[in-house]
Amino acid sequence: MTTSTLSFASSIAGYLPFTRAGAAKSFDIGPVTRAAVAAVAIGFTAATLIALTRGFLGFAPDHPNIRELAIMIHVSTVLPAVPLGGYLLLAPKGGARHKRLGKLWLLLMVVTALSAIFIKTSGSFSPIHIFVPLTLWSSYKVIATARRGDMVGHEKEIVGLYLGALMIPGIVAFALPGRLMNMWLLG
Repeated sequence: MTTSTLSFASSIAGYLPFTRAGAAKSFDIGPVTRAAVAAVAIGFTAATLIALTRGFLGFAPDHPNIRELAIMIHVSTVLPAVPLGGYLLLAPKGGARHKRLGKLWLLLMVVTALSAIFIKTSGSFSPIHIFVPLTLWSSYKVIATARRGDMVGHEKEIVGLYLGALMIPGIVAFALPGRLMNMWLLG
């Protein structure tokens, strides 16, 4: 980049959403990834709010597993992880708020993954359980890359964890008949 291009980019930074003028940015996701993250965050958050509202107000059929502790923990940790992760990917990076909220988001993701171990279909693991070790490994890699100062690696890990560990299982949760979110949203 030329000096004039950098100067122009710096001058308009304060006018762009989720940027601070003069703020040092460790990384920023590209426009296609930004659109995908925003669509996932907004879409899944809206679908979840509709499903929960229908379920808690009695407009959706009862789900036989709603009272299982593992499912309650899983649902209560994954639900805030979707909008929080979206916010973290779209907001300015590197500040104290980003670090605090990032630690909270990773904690939510790890608890979500660990609680999924205890959710079994017909008494055994299902193919979706592959996301448990993938989520745990990716969570470790997110921390390791950040501590090393490898912001390119950190970005790749965090985007992969957000879109992979939340989007794919989320689609399954809403699309497969008999799953809690499917019954509460479409039931």
